[in-house]
Amino acid sequence: MTGSQNWHEIKSLVSPAWLYEHLEHPRIAIADCRFALMQPELGQHQYQEAHIPGAYYLDLNQDLSSPVGKHGGRHPLPDPALLVEKLAAMGVNSESPEGPTLVIAYDDSRMAFASRLWWLLRYLGHEQVAVLDGGFAAWKAAGYPISTTPSLAQSGRFIPKLQTDRAVDIEQVKTRKDLPTVSLVDSREPERYRGEKEPIDPIAGHIPGAVNYPWQDVTTEQGYARPIAEQRDRWATLADSEEIIVYCGSGVTACVNLLSLDLAGIPNAKLYPGSWSDWCSYQE
Repeated sequence: MTGSQNWHEIKSLVSPAWLYEHLEHPRIAIADCRFALMQPELGQHQYQEAHIPGAYYLDLNQDLSSPVGKHGGRHPLPDPALLVEKLAAMGVNSESPEGPTLVIAYDDSRMAFASRLWWLLRYLGHEQVAVLDGGFAAWKAAGYPISTTPSLAQSGRFIPKLQTDRAVDIEQVKTRKDLPTVSLVDSREPERYRGEKEPIDPIAGHIPGAVNYPWQDVTTEQGYARPIAEQRDRWATLADSEEIIVYCGSGVTACVNLLSLDLAGIPNAKLYPGSWSDWCSYQE
């Protein structure tokens, strides 16, 4: 995306150049979503050390998920009311005379955590959200300014319009996964999909009938989204599905595939938030 890209033409992805050009715009809110699954405190420390000016930190465990239970997976969806409160404190407005706030999310993990926020906002009915292409590393590499100052709480007005049809639960997966018009996508690494290794969950393998589209294939190793034509080609064999259900280990990296499907112009994709960690909790 170019720095001169029109505001209304944004389609789920913006470049560092575009964000830098619009950094002071009053209708932009920036979310730093950096996180490390094995070091839960790391993202907060990284934010304190350096972040994009004006950004607010949202933690995967504390802000973008709810507490773990027996079922529901390792990263259950957050309580909408609590997430809405946090978004409002970032100055996010769902409606205003000037128009809704555009939320820009970034991380340094090939869009894994930024895409979770991107999907959550759309689940809350807020379509004005995009992921920063290349993440924080791309911002730094371009020589754009960084800050160590935490952003002050604001008073936005965010009224959610929950889009429950964007998500499915385990019972819906069971009843729909084998229908000829439905495709079930496993977003994990091929070795985990095949059950050759399972570093996190107690049981290895995948949901019967799922096909494997590893989430890392959406981006380059540097964290830039592959061209739109490649995103379309990647999903070509599933493009005619009436419904695509996407899952991963815990409903986080699957959102990168959902972003890819959106970029490819395939709108009928849904998240199974509990994902494999929920599915296998019933197999023990």
